[in-house]
Amino acid sequence: MSAARTPPAPSQPGVGREVMGTAVRLAKGFGVIFKQLFRKEVTKQYPKEITPMPPRSHAGRHLLNRHENGLEKCIGCELCAWACPADAIYVQGADNTEEDRVSAGERYASDYQINYLRCIMCGLCVEACPTRALTLTNNYELSFETREEAIFTKEQLLEPPPPLGTAPGTDQGR
Repeated sequence: MSAARTPPAPSQPGVGREVMGTAVRLAKGFGVIFKQLFRKEVTKQYPKEITPMPPRSHAGRHLLNRHENGLEKCIGCELCAWACPADAIYVQGADNTEEDRVSAGERYASDYQINYLRCIMCGLCVEACPTRALTLTNNYELSFETREEAIFTKEQLLEPPPPLGTAPGTDQGR
């Protein structure tokens, strides 16, 4: 019978190599810190200096649009409410009558609400709208003192948002 051979022990790195590796990792970490220290600041002085968003940016308040003849574009189809992942939109549709025509379609939204405490500004509601009745504006100044103020009704959404800098709490809006 042959004697069992023991495998050779793995080679241990020297203490000098370990210290050198630690020093390199520390230098890399401190390099990140020093790079950030001497970088230009990007802080915005928001209430005092209001920078407008790019013109094609749409990440603010919703707007319900109208046709040129004054009729609402919303046909009460409720697709925006179904597309909303946060369940922030409530739409109740009703039928148009010949005496009281609200929208160009057969139906209109008799009740339309968006809860901005739930809205995540994803824009899926805008993509789901077949008539482009709902769009996002670039007005991002939304602040509320009560929960009820955060729920925008159809009448509020039909009005265009005020210009940037006129919200309460800013220098211009006082």
